[in-house]
Amino acid sequence: MVMGRRPTVATASWPIAINDLVGLATNLGAALARVPFRRPLSGESSTQHNLSVAVTRETIRTFMGYCSALPIDEYRSVELVLDDLCRLAMPPVVSAIGARAEHQVVAGVPGIWYRPKDREARGTVLYLHGGGYIGTSPRMYAAFTAWLCHFTGCEIFVADYRLAPEFPFPAGLEDAVLVLEELLQRGTDPARCFLAGDSGGGGLASTLLYAMDDIHHTPLAGVLLFSPEVDLALDEPSVSTNAGRDILPWNIPTSAYLHGRNPAEASVSAIDQDVSGWPPVLVAYGDDEMFRDPIRRLVLHLIEAGVPTTAMEEAGMFHVFPILMPWADASRRVLRAAAEFVAGRLAVDADGPPLSSETPAPPG
Repeated sequence: MVMGRRPTVATASWPIAINDLVGLATNLGAALARVPFRRPLSGESSTQHNLSVAVTRETIRTFMGYCSALPIDEYRSVELVLDDLCRLAMPPVVSAIGARAEHQVVAGVPGIWYRPKDREARGTVLYLHGGGYIGTSPRMYAAFTAWLCHFTGCEIFVADYRLAPEFPFPAGLEDAVLVLEELLQRGTDPARCFLAGDSGGGGLASTLLYAMDDIHHTPLAGVLLFSPEVDLALDEPSVSTNAGRDILPWNIPTSAYLHGRNPAEASVSAIDQDVSGWPPVLVAYGDDEMFRDPIRRLVLHLIEAGVPTTAMEEAGMFHVFPILMPWADASRRVLRAAAEFVAGRLAVDADGPPLSSETPAPPG
């Protein structure tokens, strides 16, 4: 369930929530009015692409900045409205993509399964959604996870793990561990099971891999990371040099999640932990995003540790671009790469069902 519907989570009264939504709409209108002054048509790509990037960057950055400045109870109320809008709008989108959604609780953790509509799933993905460890919900990821389901042919469980500040570290990690253990206990073959996540969810996926060393279970088939937040120290050069080009607010909040923890701890930041036991990894990110340098360092760390690693750094793209701009060529390349990565890992399992050689049509 979205955070605002959890029994212990406070939300604002409806008059305040309405006022906040009006304020959000006003700020988004101002963001669109700024676009013509940002030279939106300039760039090395097509005019249409450049304009899409400029509009997306300006509106999402404004949305994130506005919401992160609200008191937490008001933020949860706005989040509730967005979740309800997704509940109404997303089902036909998911169906049109070729997936079906089913709410389920796994190991006490609510979430949504996205499964291929017209074929049997050939693998399982535990997906940890982004939101900087403080926001969003599985419903808000419906379109992207449906595309990922369509391209990979896998069933995907998007876990609605607990979020900060109401539930700081390690609550989200505990939920992720419980879900993964339950999936494996239910009979999910580790050789056909993948871990995935974006942004804060990508960081959480990496710390889940760290926690897995303690529970000593069979390695998974692979890991898919999209713009993962793997270094909560936020002290790399790209955090400042790319602040004007990314969709993230320049003052990225992490204290609510860390709750006094040292951001250098391996249990919260994957950047310097022992990764030698990781399964093969696909990492996709943009060269205009604030997390670029930590992700580059993670990629180098994985390669030096001997982990088979596919890294995709897309030029001119910002944080989590495959989710925000699924129609972009860069996003299509990432989805195709995810399909090839999963197919390649499943092909290693000689006893598994035959894999289709057909590549699904890209979005857009």
